[in-house]
This record gives sequence, C-alpha cells and structure tokens, in this order.
Amino acid sequence: MKFHTEYLTMNVPQRFQIVHITENVNSALKKSGIREGMVLVSAMHITAGVFINDLEPGIMEDIEEMLEHLAPYGPNYRHHRTGEDNGDAHLKNILVGHQVIIPITAGALDLGPWQQVFYAEFDGRRKKRVVIKVMGE
Repeated sequence: MKFHTEYLTMNVPQRFQIVHITENVNSALKKSGIREGMVLVSAMHITAGVFINDLEPGIMEDIEEMLEHLAPYGPNYRHHRTGEDNGDAHLKNILVGHQVIIPITAGALDLGPWQQVFYAEFDGRRKKRVVIKVMGE
C-alpha cells in the first residue's frame, strides 16, 4: 500500500467561512498516483471542520444559518472562562465533523453526482491546516 500526504494552510479573513477544496483533494490524488483506495481529509483544528455536500449557494447559506442557530456566536459559553471567545466554534466542529473519507476508484474521487468537499472555518483570521492523506494502490 502507498501513502501520499499533503497539507493545506488557510488563513480565512472571516470568523466563519466555507471553502470549496475539492480541487485541492483531486490534486493530491493525482500527485499520489494511487488508483484504488481512499483519501482522508481532516481539519487539524478543533474550531474547523470538513464535510461533503452540494456546491450550491443556497445550501451553503442554509448550513451557515443552521450552525449559527444551533451554536450561536456569543459570550455565554463556559469555555469563555478560559479567556477564549470561540466556544461556538468548538460546538460547530462537533456538528459538522472534522474529517471525511472518500473512496478512490480508477484513479478518481468516487463522489456522487453533486458531492463536493468543503473546509468549514468557525474561528478564522489565523493560519489553520488541513491534512489530505491518500492511501491505496
């Protein structure tokens, strides 16, 4: 079995932002030369996430609205007693998840017809990393 690892570094300007990263994942897959296997895409921070969904502006707005409704930005989280102000970002990470695994078939990401890969930043304005690990033959 072969492995190929790449890191994406992002510094999004907003506190909350969704970034389309499917092409970054495809690029890592092509560089790996792996034809059959899987790729793990994982946010390396507890205030960010990775998910798969449709690349459609309405659903992105709906996702942001849902997350803000379930874990709103605000000062009333116990976590803020540590001096931080990102309690909502930790909760949003749990709701979205921090990683996805995508099958690789015949040298391509084996995604459904509308599926794309996204990085979700919940506490931006500083450098964050995503690991892309391609595994297979």
